[in-house]
Amino acid sequence: MANLSSLVKQLRKERDRVERQLSGLNAALRAFAGVYGGSTNGKRHISAAGRKRIAAAQRARWARVRGKAKAATPKRTMSAASRRKIAAAQRAR
Repeated sequence: MANLSSLVKQLRKERDRVERQLSGLNAALRAFAGVYGGSTNGKRHISAAGRKRIAAAQRARWARVRGKAKAATPKRTMSAASRRKIAAAQRAR
């Protein structure tokens, strides 16, 4: 019986030690949660002025892209002689 009671005493001491460690960990988690918690919904908010700046920049980018695309593609024309050759080749088929 003495052996069993010493075993119970030892297990209680181990339980108390683990409880102290867990309470320390819980305190650390609470501290970190307080510092890094922030907002809970995870969404970022942007001001109206910021949205206007972003929209203006995007409009400028699109205008730059469209302006280059129109200037870079000249209208292609075919000479009358080329048209006659193509028409003759089609008739020959």
